[in-house]
Amino acid sequence: MDWGFLNWIQWPAMLVTIAAAWLVGSKIEHRRKLGFWVFLASNLLWIIWGLYAEAYALIVLQVGLAAMNLRGSIKNSP
Repeated sequence: MDWGFLNWIQWPAMLVTIAAAWLVGSKIEHRRKLGFWVFLASNLLWIIWGLYAEAYALIVLQVGLAAMNLRGSIKNSP
């Protein structure tokens, strides 16, 4: 099977990351909370692309960022 289509995952990953950053920067609490979960989705997309591209430093970075996003989500919970 040709896995070349995975090369395109980087584009939605980039768009999701930008959307997450916009949401996290919101003054509206529920948008900010949502932003951390959207960041987690972007982390997953980047990890998928990193596996395809054999970009192991990117994968490690995304795991670290995912941990920080989980922390941010927890800290923004009541």
